[in-house]
Parts: sequence; C-alpha cells; structure tokens
Amino acid sequence: MTEHNRSAAPAPLDLSRWRKVPNLMIGVGGALALLGALVNLKQFGYSWLLAFMFCLSLGVGALFLVLAHHLFDASWSVPIRRFCEHIASLLYRHILWFFIPIALLAPKIYPWIGMLLKGEPDHALHAKHPLFTIPGFYIVAAVCFFVWWLIPSKLRYWSLKQDDTGAAECTRAMRVWSSVGIFFFAVTVTLGAIMWMKALQHQWFSTMYGVCYFAGSVWTVLATVYLITVVLQRQGYLKDVVHEETYYFIGSLLFAFTVFYAYVHFAQYFIIWNANIPEETFWYKQREIGSWLYIGIVIIIFCHFFVPFLLLLRIDWKFNLPLMTFLGAWAWMNHFFDLSFNIMPVLHPDGFPFRWLWLDLGCLAFMVGLLAKAFLKEFKAHPAYPVKDPRLAEGLGVYVPPASAGQTVASHGGAE
Repeated sequence: MTEHNRSAAPAPLDLSRWRKVPNLMIGVGGALALLGALVNLKQFGYSWLLAFMFCLSLGVGALFLVLAHHLFDASWSVPIRRFCEHIASLLYRHILWFFIPIALLAPKIYPWIGMLLKGEPDHALHAKHPLFTIPGFYIVAAVCFFVWWLIPSKLRYWSLKQDDTGAAECTRAMRVWSSVGIFFFAVTVTLGAIMWMKALQHQWFSTMYGVCYFAGSVWTVLATVYLITVVLQRQGYLKDVVHEETYYFIGSLLFAFTVFYAYVHFAQYFIIWNANIPEETFWYKQREIGSWLYIGIVIIIFCHFFVPFLLLLRIDWKFNLPLMTFLGAWAWMNHFFDLSFNIMPVLHPDGFPFRWLWLDLGCLAFMVGLLAKAFLKEFKAHPAYPVKDPRLAEGLGVYVPPASAGQTVASHGGAE
C-alpha cells in the first residue's frame, strides 16, 4: 500500500471516563420516561414513538450498509462491516422490545385506531383498507420485525462462520441473502415508516414518505459510523485495516445522502404543493403553524442540507476529525428534530413542545443507553472485523496472487 493511503498513527483515546455513560443514560432516561408515563400517558406515547423511530433508523441504516457492501462486492467497507452487523442485529435483539409500549398505547397514539374502536366511519380508512385496520397494524409490525430478524441474523451467522472457515460458501451465502434481502428491506422500511409515523395522520397521501425516512436514516448512520470507526481505530481494534480511503468513502457517502435527502424531501413537497389537493397539502399547512415553520425551514432545509453539504464539499475536510465529530453530533440533532417535525404536530399543532423536551430526551437516552451496552457486549465477543473476508487484502491495497498462479509456476518449474 502506498504511504499516502495510510492514516498517520493517531494518538489513542482515553475512554475510561465514558464507561459509565450508558448506565447513566439508562438510569436517568428510564426515570424520566417513567415519570412522563405517570404524568401524561399520551405524551409519553408520542415521546416514546419519537425515540423508537430514531433508534429504528440506526438499525435499518446499518442493515442497508451491510446489504450494500455485499451487493456491490465492496472492499473498502470490509473493516467497518462487522460493527455495522452488530448495529443491525440490534433490530431484533433489542429494538423489537421497544415497540411493545407503542403496541399497547396504539389507541392513544394513533387517532385512526381510536376511531375504529369507536366505530366511527371514515372515508380515508375505507380507501386504505385492509392495511389501516387494527389487525393490519399488528400484522405489519410482525412482518417487519420478522424480516429484520431473518436478514440480519443470517448475514451475521455467515459472517461469523467466515471468520472460522474462510470458505467461499460464506461469501456466496451473504451475497444471496443480500440480493433477496434488499427487496424485503425496501418493503418493510416503507411499511414501518407509513404505519408507525405517517399513519399519525392517516388521511395524508405520499408515495415518497418511506424513501424520506430511509434517506434520513442512512444519513444519520453514516455520520455515526464515521465516529465509531475513528474511536475503534484509535483504540487499536481497527488500526491495521482502516486508512484514509476508508474515511474518504464514508464521508463521500455522507455527502451523497445529504444531497439525496434534500432531493426526496423537495420532490415530496414540490409535487404535493403543486398538485394542491387538500388531502395532501393539509400536512404541510399544519407544519407552518407556530415554531413548526421555523423548524421546517431552519432545521430541515439549512441545517440538514446546506451546512453538511458545504462542509463536505472539500475532500480534505472529510479527514478533519473535529469537523466530522461536529457533523456527527449535528446529524443526530437534526435527525431528532426531523422526526419531531413528522410526529409531534399531531399532538402539539401550535409549535414544538419545548416543555416536554425532557421526556423526549429521556426516552431517547434510555433506548440509546441500552443499545450502546448491547453493542459493546457484542463487539467484545467477536473479532473487530471480518478477518477472513476475501476482499480484506484488496481493501488494504495488498496483492495476493491466486492459488492457481502458484500452481502454474510450480508446474512449469517441474517441467523444466
């Protein structure tokens, strides 16, 4: 490998002070969430839904990166594949259980479920039958979590088996599961976004909603993956397999999804506003009231697009750790407000509910703390990266001659 492709040996990070942070988040966040449930159960349901959709986006975003790695037969992403698999496995190991309060509080969270329980007629519900039915709501959840169990678990199984055997069978199996899984991934992410977030206002129609949630999810995960890669390299886990090209490609993908996110959101807004159909425009009209207007303009347009777009234009800034650390925190903040913009106007049409921000952050801290502990446990139990992946050497710029080449040379030498 050429010298310019290698990162200069970075100083190790002292993370001893951060070891108790997940436990602190679980304790404080759990206490705030419990207090919120006792004070206002409906508000707790919405705050819990917000935190759930945030954590779900991390899981599905990581799963997409793993699927894309196998579908494109990438080599540069081999070092980061293993911890992306760990994040994706959180979908069925922990995030599944976060859905239980939503399933129990669904009549309080979703107005259309309350209407069905009361027997109130509604044309929009009739038009979206049988998906928007009480059985349909829970069947969709079961299908989504079944797919999010099957695909990540199979990919993880073959990935860990590859560490033991290094057999080509493992690589082929992961490619097959990814080629099939990408279609089920697209369907389930769309269904989840529609049934759990868009369905808060069931009268609304949008064919871009699932794509918008997907774009924001992958955007946030890429910023998170960048920071995790830095930490793991500084700690020595990935010091021999991560170099500057790794950060460049992650930063380039982050830049690409910054543009993609802006494109799909603008496409949704432009088409709906230009068509001027009341069943569609009311969703945006409601989000022009009070502080929601400023969140939509400042957070989604300028902070979610213009700031990361301009910062990521320069190639060398993709290697700037302070800048990328800032962008990582920036991505989490903007994704949080983006999801709030989608969820909270239903319960608080006059503006962002700052008085309940403690509950929103409490639910989010509780979930993220649990996921962080689970991630660290899984990471320590297995090799930090796929040690026998056939693309690992290529990603490191090391040429490994095929076995057949050695046999040919030997045979020629014997003939002579």
